[in-house]
Amino acid sequence: MARGIGLDLRAVVARLAAMIQVEALWLSVESLDMRAGMESILARVVRVFGAAQPHHAYLFANRRATRMKVLVHDGQGIWLATRRLHQGRFLWRQGQDGRIELTRPQFDALILGLRWEHLADGGIIHTL
Repeated sequence: MARGIGLDLRAVVARLAAMIQVEALWLSVESLDMRAGMESILARVVRVFGAAQPHHAYLFANRRATRMKVLVHDGQGIWLATRRLHQGRFLWRQGQDGRIELTRPQFDALILGLRWEHLADGGIIHTL
């Protein structure tokens, strides 16, 4: 019986993940106070990026770059998630206009705390 419940839960999780479709990922290089809630972060998205576009994710890190909040507009509502690194820091270089567009492999590397700026096709990370 427990096995059937686990399969149902996996199906629900898969459907939820499909609901949160992300077509573009944006990183703000300006730090964010991690006490900020959804409304404050949404106001920051509008100020930095001009608008909260459907199916876009907006990433903000704290000053020490050890925590990150991600706001996602799924087309119907807003999702807010937090990521904290136990070791290391999130790394990026300053963008010209205070924001950087990320590819999905760059996002995946960034949230793991890996060097992502020189990420090549196939997930290979090149060093400087």
